[in-house]
Amino acid sequence: MSRVYNFSAGPAAIPDPVLDRIRHDIPDWQGLGMSVMEISHRSKEFIAVAEQAEQDLRELLAVPDDYSVLFPQGGATLQFAMVPLNLSAEGQTVDYVQTGSWSKKAIAEASRFCKVNIAADSSDENFTYVPDEDGWRRSEDAAYLHICGNETIAGVEYPFIPDTGDTPLVSDMSSTILSRPLDVSRFGIIYAGAQKNIGPAGITLVIVRKDLLGKARSLTPSLLDYAVYDQSGSMSNTPPVFTWYVAGLVFEYLKDAGGLVAIAEVNERKAKKLYAAIDASSFYSNPVREDCRSWMNVPFVLSDAALDAKFLDEAAAAGLANLEGHRSVGGMRASIYNAMPEAGIDALIGFMQEFERSHA
Repeated sequence: MSRVYNFSAGPAAIPDPVLDRIRHDIPDWQGLGMSVMEISHRSKEFIAVAEQAEQDLRELLAVPDDYSVLFPQGGATLQFAMVPLNLSAEGQTVDYVQTGSWSKKAIAEASRFCKVNIAADSSDENFTYVPDEDGWRRSEDAAYLHICGNETIAGVEYPFIPDTGDTPLVSDMSSTILSRPLDVSRFGIIYAGAQKNIGPAGITLVIVRKDLLGKARSLTPSLLDYAVYDQSGSMSNTPPVFTWYVAGLVFEYLKDAGGLVAIAEVNERKAKKLYAAIDASSFYSNPVREDCRSWMNVPFVLSDAALDAKFLDEAAAAGLANLEGHRSVGGMRASIYNAMPEAGIDALIGFMQEFERSHA
C-alpha cells in the first residue's frame, strides 16, 4: 500500500525519512541486537539520545541558556494543571485569553487551583479571531498570562507575541512549535504535545525559564513539579524512550532540512497556496479573520453541508486522508504540519477544484 497524504490534526504525519530510519533501527538499534524500545533509559546509549535531542532542539529554537528543556509525559493537557501548580499560589489570580477549545479547557483546569481572570475572549464570534491586545483586561497582580498560540480546532493563530512586561507569558504551542523561528526569550513557559510537529504521542516538550523553577505548591505531586524534571534530566521515572528517540530523529531531520528558517518558508507557502484556493472559490470558505489564520490547521466548509460526507469519501479514495473537521465544529480541516509535503497541498487543491466542478 502506498502512503497517503495524511491531514490529521494529531496524531499527525511523521516525515518519511524519519519513518525510514525507524524501520531500519527497530530490529537492531546501534548494533545492540535489540530495539530502542527495549533498552534501559539509564543506559549510556539512551542518555546520549536524550542529550542529543535536547542539544538539537536548543539549536533549532535558539533556546537561551537560562531556560530548561524538559520532556515530561501527559501531553499538553496535563500542562493545564502543571502550569498553575508551579507558577501560582493558592487563591492567586492568573490571566487567560480564551480563543478556542484548547484555551477554554486550560481555563477550566486552572479554575480548580486559581482565580482565573479571562483577559480577553473571542467566543463572541465563534473563536474566529484573536482579540486585539490593546483591549485586554489584565490583572495587575496576575501570577502569569496564558495563551494558546494556535488553536488546532478553530484554525486561529496569534499574529503577535503579547507584551506582558514582568508577568510570565505561558503559551500552549502544541500545533505550531517548530513550524518557524521563535523568540523563546519572550516567554516564561512554552509547552507542546508531541503528536503534531515533534513525533508520536507520549511525550511533551516544556521550555521553562529557570527562575520559574522551584516554586511549585507544597502539595504538588513530584511528577507535576517542573523542578523534579529539571533535576533528573526528565528521568525521575521511566520516560517513553521510543517517543523521545523519534523526537530526536525529527529534530535531526529539521536541522538537515535547513533549520526553522527554511521550514518556515515552505510552511508559509503551503498555507498561502491553500487559503488562496479557498478564497478564490464560492464553493469553499474559511471563517477565520485573515490576519489570524493558522499556518498549521486550515478549516473550511462547503457551501452545501449535505455534500460533506461525499467530499470526505472521495478525498479518501484519492489518497487524501483525515480531512474531517473536529466533531465540535464540523466541516473540513486540513492540518498541514511540517511533515506534509507541498505536493500534498497541490493534490488537495486539485481534488477540491475537481469536486467543485462536479458538484457545485
